[in-house]
Order: sequence, then C-alpha cells, then structure tokens
Amino acid sequence: MSVVVTLVIVFITVTGLLKKVPVFQTFCDGVFKGFRILVCIAPTMIGLITAITMLRASGIIDSFSAFLSPLAEKLGFPAEIIPVALLRPISGGGSTALVIDAFEKFTPDSFIGRIVSVMAGSTETTLYAITVYYSSIGIKKIRHTLVAGLMADLTAVIFSVLTVRWFFY
Repeated sequence: MSVVVTLVIVFITVTGLLKKVPVFQTFCDGVFKGFRILVCIAPTMIGLITAITMLRASGIIDSFSAFLSPLAEKLGFPAEIIPVALLRPISGGGSTALVIDAFEKFTPDSFIGRIVSVMAGSTETTLYAITVYYSSIGIKKIRHTLVAGLMADLTAVIFSVLTVRWFFY
C-alpha cells in the first residue's frame, strides 16, 4: 500500500514539474485553504460532538428506543436494532460502538448481527455529513437535504431488516 501512495506522490510531483506548475507553492496554498476550512467547520463539529456525547450519556437514546420498541415489534422489526438506527444518522463512531455491542451480545452471524451490519453499511451519517459539508461552504438552509437524507436512512433501515429476513432466514 505504501508503494502505491509513494508512486502517486511521485506521479503528481513529476506531472506538476513537467507542466511547470510551482508544486511546493501549490501544495502550501492547498494546506492554507484546508486550515481555513477547518477553522470554519470546527465550531459546528464541536457542537455536534458535544450533542452526541450528551445524547449517549443522558440515556435519551435508550429511552427513545424503549418508547419505539413496541411499535417496532408490531411491525416485525427487532427492538435491539433501534439504538443503531437512531444513532447512525448522527454519529458513525457512536453507531459503530453500538454495532460492536450487538456483535458481542448476539454474535455477528445472528439475525440482529446481520441486520446491524447491513444497516451500518447502507445508511449514512446524515447529520454529520450535512454539518461538515454545508458548514464548510456556508449553506444555512438544510431542511430539504435533512428530510431527504433521513428518509433515505429510514428506507435503508427498513430494507436492512427485510433483506436479512429474505436472504438469510
């Protein structure tokens, strides 16, 4: 893998030199622009990380999961997947921790393990992506993107359960 990275760096450098591009100055300009973007999105990221930490520590995710469990059971969805479904649009790391918890409790090859695996692979960290990308370019109106992203996540959750049920059980 390191050979590929080295070859890519050499290729970019040689191509830039052949085209008479000031390679180092272009690199420094890119680094400077990257730092400006970091400064723009840092407050938003700090706020999002704080909110995620507060949600997990306060038990709101667990309370909301318990509230939705009867409805999920009536619809044929296992209640054990609800925390992952709720946290996945907010945080990739937080939902990964819940997926690992599900693996430890039910095993990766179990019905629940397969559902959370498919769900983790087919859903997006919608709020995180909107936060990072939109704040970096200054877009404030996110409601249509947010609704579309959350609807796509809901669809992925539903089809994760259906896919595992149809193909594995």
